[in-house]
Amino acid sequence: MGDRRVRRRQRRSDRGRGGAEPDRRIIRPTRLAGRGCVARHPLLQLATGPPSLPDLVVSERLIRISIPEQRLTLLEANGATMAYPVSTARNGPGERRGSGCTPRGWHRIRIRVGAGLPLNTVFVGRRPTGELYGSDLAVRHSGRDWILTRILWLTGLEPGYNRGGECDTLRRFIYIHGCPDTAPMGVPLSHGCIRMRNQDLLELFERVAAGDRVFIAD
Repeated sequence: MGDRRVRRRQRRSDRGRGGAEPDRRIIRPTRLAGRGCVARHPLLQLATGPPSLPDLVVSERLIRISIPEQRLTLLEANGATMAYPVSTARNGPGERRGSGCTPRGWHRIRIRVGAGLPLNTVFVGRRPTGELYGSDLAVRHSGRDWILTRILWLTGLEPGYNRGGECDTLRRFIYIHGCPDTAPMGVPLSHGCIRMRNQDLLELFERVAAGDRVFIAD
C-alpha cells in the first residue's frame, strides 16, 4: 500500500514538471487554501480572501459578497453564477458589536426565514407581522429599518474574528434581507446587514440552503 502511494506521488510530481495531462483540470493553491495546502473545492478558486480557514468544507454553492463592489455573487459547482447589487453598511466593514458595520470573512447561512410568504412581507424580530410593505406603511413608520420578504441569518465561522465575544455575527443579527425597492443598491447604506432587492432575494433564497458558506470580502 505504501509503495503504491509513493508511485502515485511520483507520477503526480512528474506530471507537474511536464505539464498537465490533456483534458484534466489542475486546481492550484490559493490564498484561501492557506500556505502549503491545495484548495479541495473548485468554488474556492473563485473567491478571494485571507487564508483563515484552510480546511473549509464547501457545498455545491458559495455566496461571495464584495463590499467594495457592493455585489453579491452566487457561485455554483456546475459553473452557474448569478450576481446581484446589494447595499452593505454605511459605516463600512467591521466586526465589533454596536459598530453598525458589515462583518468580513467566512460565514454560513444559519437559518432561512420566510419561505412561502408573499413578496414585501414585513418582519420584526424575524417574525412576520402580517403586513405587506407599501407607501402607507412607509409613511406611518418613516424611520424604520425595513426587513422585507426573506431573511438569511448569518453566523461567523472564524472564532475571535466574526464568531464569539464582541465580534459575533450571529449575535449581531446580521442578515441578508430584502428592503424597500426605492432604497438604492450599489451604495453602502445599511446598519450592518446586506440589503437586496426583494425580487433578487426571492431568487437567491430558492437557490440556497442552511449551511451554505458565505464569504464577505473587503
